[in-house]
Amino acid sequence: MMKHIFNKGQDSTKPTLLLLHGTGGNELDLLPIAEKIDHEASVLSVRGNVLEHGMPRFFRRLAEGVFDEEDLIIRTKELNEFLDEAALKYDLDRHDIVAIGYSNGANIAASLLFHYENALKNTILLHPMVPRRGIDLPNLSGKSVFIAAGTNDPICSPMESTELKSLLENADANVELHWENNGHHLTTQEVEAAAFWYQKNF
Repeated sequence: MMKHIFNKGQDSTKPTLLLLHGTGGNELDLLPIAEKIDHEASVLSVRGNVLEHGMPRFFRRLAEGVFDEEDLIIRTKELNEFLDEAALKYDLDRHDIVAIGYSNGANIAASLLFHYENALKNTILLHPMVPRRGIDLPNLSGKSVFIAAGTNDPICSPMESTELKSLLENADANVELHWENNGHHLTTQEVEAAAFWYQKNF
């Protein structure tokens, strides 16, 4: 079991919001965002199992922007299995999970999409990168993805965001790409745009 918080929502017909923090964050970080996206939904917020200089992450990297691909594959599988366990433990609809990930958390959420057809129903990726290249993605038809990206993001270039959109669209996902101009920071405007997208899609 991964370290996590589960808050049962007021409306059991709503999706479960899976929260995945950025590097150095923890399972409390994105709770205010979940509140803005859907205050009635159940929330499953997870802490990454990897430490980098004492900072929690979801998988190892070799350098900034260079992922340890082998570790990424193992950790993605671990997270997918954790979702199976959590769904049983908390009586959640395993096929109705919406991930909200920021930075490193967005990368592991994208990796779930790249590796497991039914891991997530829909996904909000805040400043993600392309998790892996040169692999065949599962069929993602019927799934919607919201990507928030920065035109001047020093960690994740606009080209990277556009490439991720193309890869997901080629796998038949429905993708909306939202641009801001505030570097790698998570902004209120992005969260509002994600909330609007979520309400429109559900």
